[in-house]
Amino acid sequence: MNLVVDIGNTFAKLAVMAGGEVVYAQAEPTIGGETIDAVLSRYPAVDRAILSTTRLADPELEAYVEHRVGHLLRFTAATPVPLRNLYATPATLGADRLAAAVGAWGMAPGRELLIVDFGSAITIDRVSAAGEYLGGNISPGLAMRFEALHRLTDRLPLCDATGDEPLVLTGRDTRQAIRSGVALGIVYEIEGYIDRLTSKQAENDSPTLFFAGRDANFFAERVKKTIFVIHDLVVRGLDRILEYNAQFNYK
Repeated sequence: MNLVVDIGNTFAKLAVMAGGEVVYAQAEPTIGGETIDAVLSRYPAVDRAILSTTRLADPELEAYVEHRVGHLLRFTAATPVPLRNLYATPATLGADRLAAAVGAWGMAPGRELLIVDFGSAITIDRVSAAGEYLGGNISPGLAMRFEALHRLTDRLPLCDATGDEPLVLTGRDTRQAIRSGVALGIVYEIEGYIDRLTSKQAENDSPTLFFAGRDANFFAERVKKTIFVIHDLVVRGLDRILEYNAQFNYK
């Protein structure tokens, strides 16, 4: 069994994987030794781990995980992955973006992929049918856009996308205008990428679409395409990277 530690900008996630499937997962603002101990006491068969972080490195936590598990792979820009990375500056590429691409490729190998992760920021990444990570774009996420409108203006209220009120093309009050403007703006943004990437391709050659992240369901219901919603795509990708590196020395 594998332990995946994914430390993101907002939450740190722990997952226990067996045969490529998630058997246990939890998310906390931070992860320490007590959390690691609790998970390993519940799953004593865990014998290797992978740790990825978008924050500053925590050598103490890394050393503790390695001590408790035995084998730890620290996921860095130098870590071999089962994709050819064509990003011009791999050292600056977010670990979560590459891991999500690996996770999607493991589920749909041999297909062109478009992966959209709806987190604090929205990342839109591409993988070629030949297994090449091509790169992608980054834009503000849903909550960030609402927050920016509120904080960077004097009078606009802080809104969100919760509730059953439908999104409309023409808002009739300020809150409706903000809610619909932000959410529909993202819908049209994603649909624009999809249309541009599929306009010159046959339907059976169109990219396979993966949505991940906390707002994935919200947008999957509003983007009119067949989409695979895989919330734990990054975790699955990290697990696949760990398995891929099993032939090496976990360094």
